[in-house]
Amino acid sequence: MARTVAERPDAVLALAHTFRRHGYMGASLSVISAETGLGKGSLYNFFPGGKEEMAQAVLAEVGAWFRTRVYEPLLAPGDPTERIAEMFDRTAGYFESRELVCLFGAFALGQERERFASAIREYFLEWIAALELALTRTGHGPERSHQLAVDTVAGIQGALVISRALGEPEALRASLARLRARITPASGGHDSSQLG
Repeated sequence: MARTVAERPDAVLALAHTFRRHGYMGASLSVISAETGLGKGSLYNFFPGGKEEMAQAVLAEVGAWFRTRVYEPLLAPGDPTERIAEMFDRTAGYFESRELVCLFGAFALGQERERFASAIREYFLEWIAALELALTRTGHGPERSHQLAVDTVAGIQGALVISRALGEPEALRASLARLRARITPASGGHDSSQLG
C-alpha cells in the first residue's frame, strides 16, 4: 500500500517498511516506487545515490533511534538495573511495531552485508558496549559483563527470528523477559554513582 510521502524523512520511513518486507535484494526500484508512492524521478531526487543511499539513510535512522532511546539511556546516571529494564521494554516495543524485523540483523545475513558492513558492525558494537557498562555497574565483573552483553544482544536477535518464524509476536517479550532475568543480579546490588 502506497504511503503519503512529501519530504525525505517521510521517504526514509516508507523505505524502512519496504526493506523490512522485501529485504534489500528484493526491494527493486519498482517495488520501492509502488510502496512509497514515489516515482523513480522523485526517489532519485531524494536519494541521488540510488537504492544503496536509500538503505544507508534507513540504517542511519534506525541507528539514531537506538542510540538515543537505548544506548544513551544505558550509559546515563541512575540505577543501571532500571536502565537495563528500559532497554528491554523499548527494544520489544520497537520491534513489535516494526514487523519483528531488525534491519541490521537482516542485512548482516544477506548478500548486502559487505556493502553495509561498517554500519552493521557499529550498530552491534555500540549496543554491546553500552549494555556492558550498565552490567558492570550492576556488580558484574568486566569480563563477565562483556560476555553477558554479547550473549544478550545475540539472544534478542535470535528471539526476533524465532518470533517471526513462528508467527508468535508474544514469544518476543517472553524471550526478552528470560534474558533480562538471566543478567539481573539476584542481590539487586548496583553502583548508582554518576558516571564521570
